[in-house]
Amino acid sequence: MSAKKSSKPDKPAKAKKVDTAPRLIAENRKARFDFYIEDRFEAGLTLLGWEVKSLREAKANLKESYAIFRNDEAWLIGAHITPLTSASTHVEADPVRMRKLLLHRREIDRLRGSVERDGYTLVPLAMNWVNGRAKVTLGLAKGKNTRDKRDSIKDRDWQRQKGRVLRRG
Repeated sequence: MSAKKSSKPDKPAKAKKVDTAPRLIAENRKARFDFYIEDRFEAGLTLLGWEVKSLREAKANLKESYAIFRNDEAWLIGAHITPLTSASTHVEADPVRMRKLLLHRREIDRLRGSVERDGYTLVPLAMNWVNGRAKVTLGLAKGKNTRDKRDSIKDRDWQRQKGRVLRRG
């Protein structure tokens, strides 16, 4: 028996649509309250397979995390990525291990100078997917003292009250 030939030519397979809009994984909202954010940088992350799977499920927490410099490399400390229950059993998952940040040499040199000389802190503000890769938005920040935090709370309350009054008419 011969196979029946179609008169229509074969169509090429459709290309997959790549999501180019950044999708939020985790946000460090406390950092905006505790620090004055002066500049922002986007850095890549070196991750293990189980970490990527956990980030796809948005199982990350940046609350107590920060970045340091060791041996001319930037490292993310204290970022908690919760392993999935279905994660591999032959690898011991450490949720708070140090993760290398991928930055250009010039960015590392500039940030290191600001952190060491000018008293800035490098704080992760958000973690998101950009073109299928996990990225961390880092903020070059100076710490607020208690008085500044009180002022921030007062300003926020005043903005809320103003909004209420304007809505009522």
